[in-house]
Amino acid sequence: MTGLLLRLAGPMQSWGDHSTFSVRDTGTVPTRSAMIGIIAAAQGRHRGEPLGDLAPVQFTVRVDRPGTVMSDFHTVGGGAPPERTVPTAEGKRRTAGAGTIVSRRFYLADAVFTVAVTGPDDLVGQIHTALNNPVWGPYLGRRSCPVAHPFLMSGPIPDPVGRLEHLPLNRRRPPGDEETVRVDFVTGAPHGDGSISRMTLNDVPMEPVPGSPDPRRRRYLTRQVYVTTRSLPADLCAGTGLNYLDALDKHLRGART
Repeated sequence: MTGLLLRLAGPMQSWGDHSTFSVRDTGTVPTRSAMIGIIAAAQGRHRGEPLGDLAPVQFTVRVDRPGTVMSDFHTVGGGAPPERTVPTAEGKRRTAGAGTIVSRRFYLADAVFTVAVTGPDDLVGQIHTALNNPVWGPYLGRRSCPVAHPFLMSGPIPDPVGRLEHLPLNRRRPPGDEETVRVDFVTGAPHGDGSISRMTLNDVPMEPVPGSPDPRRRRYLTRQVYVTTRSLPADLCAGTGLNYLDALDKHLRGART
């Protein structure tokens, strides 16, 4: 199996896990459903199209910077006449003066993740082609969260998961004389040495149900993922901004030679 290396970075990200109605949450790491969505969008798939052929794809997430959870206050529909308000669950219109919908939306600010995408060689090649020339551009969980450059860091390569231990970290080196830094890796199965914990995510896309009254409704299964905290050399900390980009470029150029 081969794979790709992706970098998920931007001012804001939002990886919904249990969002309902007026509360739009975010997980602390990119979800499987979001990663599958990035690939499907790049391939030009429409909502509701089957995704079963992407089931073999696996994602290993390295947390370069965990970011900070922030909330935003949204209002929609205020001041509109009843016929232009957002429909209710019963399909009716809201009365005058009651058309404003209030919601809270949560985001990760200043987070950076490096992701190894692995799968069968042919499938990885197709994904690389799509991400390199996407039909619809990638975004970090919501369309209001564009992805920063560089995004696609490699073509198909052997052992991209192993490469995560050597790629520069997009974080500042801690003060002091520490020779190692603690870095979290999120995987679908236990991997490598280190302290391991588990968490449950509601992020496995389900295929549309034939004959369903709402075939476009998104449905997900839960799964457990493993968070492994490992010690990596502090010298991998390449800082932020141009310092990091220069270190990353130097590393990637060296890896190609």
